[in-house]
This record gives sequence, structure tokens and C-alpha cells, in this order.
Amino acid sequence: MKRVAVLTSGGDCSGMNATLRAVVRAGRASGLEIIGIQKGFQGIIDRLYETLTTRSVSNILQRGGTFLQSARCKEMRTEAGLNLASENLKDLGVEGLIVIGGDGSLKGAYAIHRQGIPVIGIPASIDNDIPFTDVSLGVDTALNNIIRAVDNLKDTASSHDRAFVVEIMGRNCGYLTVVATIAAGAEYSLIPEEPYDLEQICSDLRRRYQEGRSNSIIMVAEGAGKAEDIASQIKDRIGFETRVIVLGHYQRGGSPSVYDRLLGARFGQAAIENLMINNTGKMIGIQGSSIILTDLLTVTTAGIRPINPMFPRLANQLSV
Repeated sequence: MKRVAVLTSGGDCSGMNATLRAVVRAGRASGLEIIGIQKGFQGIIDRLYETLTTRSVSNILQRGGTFLQSARCKEMRTEAGLNLASENLKDLGVEGLIVIGGDGSLKGAYAIHRQGIPVIGIPASIDNDIPFTDVSLGVDTALNNIIRAVDNLKDTASSHDRAFVVEIMGRNCGYLTVVATIAAGAEYSLIPEEPYDLEQICSDLRRRYQEGRSNSIIMVAEGAGKAEDIASQIKDRIGFETRVIVLGHYQRGGSPSVYDRLLGARFGQAAIENLMINNTGKMIGIQGSSIILTDLLTVTTAGIRPINPMFPRLANQLSV
């Protein structure tokens, strides 16, 4: 194997640049030429690429997002688009492809692998909804972003007798919300995996108000409801003002944490190592402290990664 391509696809997250840096440096150390595909799978279709050197990835470790940029590509969902992508890669002399992205990106990676091009997938999604890895790239940085915001909100909530309803990303996975609830000391965690009773929450908030605890933070996963809707249902029932904060894409940006930098380094190096021994059609993951590999077919057909029931239980116990 002489020429390997790498791309970042789908939603960006902090740690992608650290992974790209590791891919390039580990690949060059192994005698490989590394081709960077710009704008994800769309870049394969449109032939947007550049040869990456160690200088190309200098001074990117601390940057959020992805210097190769990312995009979503509808053409990859069609047979014609998939065939064109595979032909373009083969014309470019690509003998292996590394795809860094979320569940849709990994499905695209598997589709290209089935076209005869060796592929390794790397899970990158702040939602932490990808199965067969304890954590995906970008999750730790997103959690730190959320905690910083909620810590600030707690200061103003306690100063003005307010409840803040905070909407957290995650699509249909409540991992970010429930873990941030525990780490920030928020009072409630509303996630799609667990039923909740707004009437009971309002009753608890009124009781807390009567006891002299006149501020609360209610964390809502976007898959469990909209913060505006939740706030409108409780604002007249709890005895103190209610405000809404939607953190949105703020969660996805920023300089990656140490954990995400190390994870990116390990994922990138493992991707090159397994391409070199033709152990492909796999997704790199982490279990405990160990790097593991899982067939892309298994990953892409397994559905959303289930949440550890320990987290909702802990969040509920600590909010009492």
C-alpha cells in the first residue's frame, strides 16, 4: 500500500484535526502518501483533494473543527453517486480510505468498502450515539463546553431566583445531557431514553421553592423535547422566573480537550496500522483503555448506542 486518502464527514467536532494530524504523521512514518479529501464525501465526487505532508498538519492540534472541512453529500445515497466516488478514488490511485465521522459517514464508509476499496472508519460525533465504542471523538470537549456554560448560568440563577431550561444537543441520544447534569450539579435531566412527568417536576420545584431553594437548572436533550416548550409549560406553576438557553452549535466548537487530543492520536495511528496489515472494513473504537475494532457492517446495523442505565440513576439520586 502506497497511497491512502482521509476525509472528515458529517457534523464537525473538536478532535478531528488531532486525528488528521495523527493519520498524516503515522502514515508518512510508514512510507505512505496521504491524500486529504476536502468537504467530506462531496470532495470525492467533485475531486477536491490535496497531498498532505507533516507541514500540512502543523499547528492544527489545538484547533476545533476540521481543516479539511466537512459536508453532507446526498449523492452518496444513490448508486450513481457511490459508483462515481469509487471510480474517482481508484483513478486517484487510492489504495485505502480513512473516514472520520458519525453514523451516516460510517454507512458511507461501508458502502465504499463494498466497492472494493479498503476502508477504516473513525467515530466522531458529540452525540456519543455510535455503538461499539465507549466514547466517540469530540464528546469530551462538548461536555466541557456544556459544563462551562451551565456553571455560568448557575451563578445568575442563584442571583435572581430563576429556573433555567437548557437544551442540549444529542439527537435521540441523551448521553450529553445526563452526564452534564451529573457533572454540573443540575437538578433535572430530561432525556429520550427515560420517561418524565412535567407535573411531578413542577411539584418538586414548588417544594424546593418553599424550602428556600429558589433556583434550578433543568437540562433537556433535544430528542426529549424543546426547551421553549418545556419552559412554557412550567413557568406559571413553580413560583419563580423561567429562562431558556439553547446551547446549539456552541457545543461542537472550541479547542479540543486533552482527552480528545489523545483519543484522536490513538484513533489515527490505529487506522494507519490496520490499513497497513489489510485489516479493513472496520471501525476503530475504544473500550476501557483498549483500542478495539468492529466490522463496519455490525456498527452500521446495530442502531443507536444504548445509554448506560447507571447515568440516569445517578442523576436522579444526586438531584434530590
